[in-house]
Amino acid sequence: MAHMVFDTRLKAEMEGLDEPPFDSDFGQKIFKNVSKKSWGEWVERQKMLLNEYRLQPWTREAQEFLVEQMNAFFFGEGGELPKEYVAPSH
Repeated sequence: MAHMVFDTRLKAEMEGLDEPPFDSDFGQKIFKNVSKKSWGEWVERQKMLLNEYRLQPWTREAQEFLVEQMNAFFFGEGGELPKEYVAPSH
């Protein structure tokens, strides 16, 4: 049976992640409160942030920034987009 969670971002009961994304309290919080759908949307947002801010994800500064953005995305106001960001037109 699928792991079900009440997604704090989408405000709905949905299928959760198969396992915590990190071995930490924050990883457990995500596992208990974030759906696969929200996680997939975060992955896309993270790619955009890495590209727009030209972050090097192996640096402590980039990792701390991404954790702050992730926390806002899932549990806060959604996180801010870069001022220069223009969404792709399809």
